[in-house]
Amino acid sequence: MLSIKSFGSGSNGNSYQVTDGSCSLIIDAGVPLRTLKRKGLGHIDSIAGVLVSHRHGDHCLYISDYLKLGVPCYMNDDTIDFLKVGTHHWVHKLEPKQVVDIGPFRVLPFPLEHDVPNYGFLIQCGSEKLVYITDSYYCHYKFQGLTHIMVEANYSFEILNANVREGRINNQFRDRLIKSHFALENTIKFLEANDLQYVQEIHLLHLSDRNSDAELFKNKVAAATGKVVYIAE
Repeated sequence: MLSIKSFGSGSNGNSYQVTDGSCSLIIDAGVPLRTLKRKGLGHIDSIAGVLVSHRHGDHCLYISDYLKLGVPCYMNDDTIDFLKVGTHHWVHKLEPKQVVDIGPFRVLPFPLEHDVPNYGFLIQCGSEKLVYITDSYYCHYKFQGLTHIMVEANYSFEILNANVREGRINNQFRDRLIKSHFALENTIKFLEANDLQYVQEIHLLHLSDRNSDAELFKNKVAAATGKVVYIAE
């Protein structure tokens, strides 16, 4: 049975563990490995690989922690070029919509809408299926048979617009945000457009410190979907 653990979620760093109980994937490397160990990561040898969504530091800054230990790391070519790791033995390039098998996990990367090339991941392990989407203002795809959903809910338009009106955030920041991150309202639309029949749990990712309300977001998503909802921290 798949389980999900968050080691950091937000602009200060993102990193998650998905495990079947004996083998795991790390998704994004924006948190130091020593922090993951302190928070109960478990043995490094159980990590089949690291998936990196894109090149922003809060998602890839600590990839060298894994490369030094010989952990296979998977990322798109833009991230490889940015990190200058193209010749590294443990780096593997991900191509959009091309499946890669990593230990017991079958991973399908798919492109998302951000301000740099960014991938989401559809991950299958046995009969369970997980989707991971972050740092994207829209997702073009629908998914069948999901059991676990990890999806960004960075801000709500209501809170963001109130912050702009009250002078806490300028219009330039607002305009960039709405073209690079998932609003709660769009997160809910995405969830409602997908097959939730088998979904066991939904994890909301990358909530903004200034433009979100964790309890409100959790309650709204639970009400819209009827599913168990967690806020990644």
